[in-house]
Amino acid sequence: MIEVTQGDGPLVLGLPHTGTDIPDDCLVRLNDTGRAMADTDWHIDRLYAGLVDGVSTVRTPVHRYVIDVNRDPSGASLYPGQNTTGLCPLTDFDGLPIYLDGHAPDAAEVDRRRATYHAPYHAALAAELDRVKAIHGFALLYDCHSIRSEIPFLFDGTLPDFNIGTNVGTTCDPTIEDAVTRLCQSAEGYSSILNGRFKGGWTTRHYGQPDLGVHAIQMELAQSTYMLERAPWTYIAECADRTRTHLKTILETLSDWRPQ
Repeated sequence: MIEVTQGDGPLVLGLPHTGTDIPDDCLVRLNDTGRAMADTDWHIDRLYAGLVDGVSTVRTPVHRYVIDVNRDPSGASLYPGQNTTGLCPLTDFDGLPIYLDGHAPDAAEVDRRRATYHAPYHAALAAELDRVKAIHGFALLYDCHSIRSEIPFLFDGTLPDFNIGTNVGTTCDPTIEDAVTRLCQSAEGYSSILNGRFKGGWTTRHYGQPDLGVHAIQMELAQSTYMLERAPWTYIAECADRTRTHLKTILETLSDWRPQ
């Protein structure tokens, strides 16, 4: 179920939210809002494809409405006191219910989805990080995300183009954070922020343990940088190619990074 591509470098790309598969037993529970899957990280796998050689990728094809593999499996909120979506989301990013009345998953169903979909993704991701760390002595996880640039339920105003998350500097070596931040700041025509509204999801926070040789950084892209931010969620090649130029530089820099 989990798609893994193994490279020979230290860089691993996590792709937790590009999937659009919803098993029938989950699909029958969803209302029209849920079935629209508006909160997909549309085309992110395409956006990053082929940018650099030697990277590994770990992707789940299962949609985040089934279970969000970038959430704490305990169900604890990543952003206490702020609007967000949970382990098995009950609303979309606009705060609208995604389930038919009376069909939201109960605790037993959440447990089933956690075991069936969440655990395998992280088993595969952990195994890949262990594999590249055994080769290089360290591993570097770059978690790939995107989101609509304007979502009042989640944040005020317009989101910057590049949203870098390191959980306030705790998930990677400072030189990694500095390098990615400088590259984003120097990207002409693009805005960026470090540890703003998005500080890194559970994946970044869980695996990012620099003292143990595993570094993690999250990139949340505004979808306006490469696609139409409404249905039918069209990939806009001209915009995407410009963004890919900067993403390529970022991934090349991370691929070449070594601990001092």
